[in-house]
Amino acid sequence: MARKKPSSKKTSWLSQATAKVRRACLKITVFLIGVSFSLTAMLRWFDPPTTAYMVQRKLGFNLPGQACQQISHQWQSWQNISPELALAVIAAEDQRFAEHIGFDFSAIQQALKDGLTNNRLRGGSTISQQLAKNLFLWPERSMLRKGLEVYLTAIIELTWPKQRILEVYLNTIQFDSCTFGVEAASHAFFNQPASQVSRQQAALMAAVLPAPHRLKVTHPNHYLRRKQSWIVRQIKQLGGQLYIKQITIH
Repeated sequence: MARKKPSSKKTSWLSQATAKVRRACLKITVFLIGVSFSLTAMLRWFDPPTTAYMVQRKLGFNLPGQACQQISHQWQSWQNISPELALAVIAAEDQRFAEHIGFDFSAIQQALKDGLTNNRLRGGSTISQQLAKNLFLWPERSMLRKGLEVYLTAIIELTWPKQRILEVYLNTIQFDSCTFGVEAASHAFFNQPASQVSRQQAALMAAVLPAPHRLKVTHPNHYLRRKQSWIVRQIKQLGGQLYIKQITIH
């Protein structure tokens, strides 16, 4: 017996339903893109009260160690942060910060090469990428998180000046399990505000950034001292505070 073909009426209904689903998905996608773009762009002018990493740290989600009973964090304006802190994190984390547009492709290429050669994954993220991750995302590596990180980094670089990116980064990076931002860290480690931090102190703070749970500013080991000295040398090679003059609000 010949198989009956679906009626044209049923085919038409399926086509209409599929088209409606596609339109709905498109509208939702456009809406989410618009909301995420607007909220991210607004942070150019409004200081974020917290970050995804701080919330996860407080709840004990996705981060090493126990949950924090109290997050130590205090926002400080760019004018009241020592330029040495800005220089130290750039020297330690992203020496092409003033030049790239959010992605350092040479560093990414080198990280991939090192991973293939040494079978060890090394980070190639810029300060802008780290900021996008800290503000909005989670620490585990995955294609989804990386894709969102790239998207959010592009928005940040498109809508924020370099000085603002660095200001928010300095105010939100993690220095130990429960201490975030340079103001809280400066008080905790040196009993002084971020405006008074010296180059040596700033370099020591920047040296712990890859592993704030394992490396301690208050108990620096031999590795941390060597890293501190390396950062100080890199600051001099960058040109010291003359480098910071390249980063201005447009």
